[in-house]
Amino acid sequence: MASLGAPWWRCLWRRAAAPLALQRPGRALLWSRGYGQDAGSEADKKKAEVTKPCFMDELVQSLLSKMTGLDLQKVFRPIKQDLKPPTYKLMTEKQLAEATRKAIEEAKELLKMPPVLSEREPIDDVLAEDRILEGTETVKYVFTDITYSTPHRERFIVVREPSGVLRKATWEERDRMIQAYFLREGRKLVPPPIFKDENLKTVFHEDRHEDVLNLCIAQFEPDSANYIRVHHQTYEDIDKHGKYDLLRSTRHFGGMVWYLINRKKTDGLLIDMIQRNLIDDATCLINLYHMLHPDCQSAKEAKKEEAHGVDLIKVFMKTESKKVGYIELALQAYQEAWASSAAL
Repeated sequence: MASLGAPWWRCLWRRAAAPLALQRPGRALLWSRGYGQDAGSEADKKKAEVTKPCFMDELVQSLLSKMTGLDLQKVFRPIKQDLKPPTYKLMTEKQLAEATRKAIEEAKELLKMPPVLSEREPIDDVLAEDRILEGTETVKYVFTDITYSTPHRERFIVVREPSGVLRKATWEERDRMIQAYFLREGRKLVPPPIFKDENLKTVFHEDRHEDVLNLCIAQFEPDSANYIRVHHQTYEDIDKHGKYDLLRSTRHFGGMVWYLINRKKTDGLLIDMIQRNLIDDATCLINLYHMLHPDCQSAKEAKKEEAHGVDLIKVFMKTESKKVGYIELALQAYQEAWASSAAL
């Protein structure tokens, strides 16, 4: 069974998404750029007219951020690393308030959500078929433009097959070659075995879903098949076992909510929010659901009745939910607790 490795992996997530700093000018060309390969051009040509909100829309991000929460104790919880003597500071009330403000700003930065993208289109372009070269070599040759100023998505990478075929490199080949020449901390040339399905199940059993997602961000591009697969399997396991709080107050919570809403699998999360007295989060969840599914019966009823708060949850429960009884019981317990506290 694969291990997550040394404890320093836990520190990678704060900088895994940072772009590679290409500061040195110059040009080192291992192959002609005459073909002008643009790895992302095919996807750009197939953009369809957007009719639903996108993940990065301002209102969507606002709702997701609100549901994510901001628990400073969780964001800055201790992680396993080399032991160092603790640092103590004596502060005035004003200094403490300023330090708290800075901690909140830093926490907001750490909670910025990774992008949610569609899977990239496969590359299957043959540039030439030189049969005269067939059989002259028994291995493939990869030619890579390693010019520092070239964006990785535009970097020209081609492969000469033993059959004489000259083709553009696949995404997996591109990722390996780019990592070979432009080392990114936390990323391996070959993906660690932790991302295999049988190993993921073991790690999920240990409630290390956040660790898996942090490693995934470090290892894969956000539109790669493996990145999407690992994220979806993680979200499915959390939803299956109701362990939503594992990702609350992390940068992965918003992506999980977006995934569940798109697949109309929000009942478990809604029940969890009600049981934790997070009614505002529950209404945000339903409002976002209506934004993504504007033609659903719940959206029409809520608009007609101008429902808000608990009333909005009840409309959603009656028209969209597949777990009406569970949500009704959770709402009843919440309202009884609220009535008891109000009577004191």
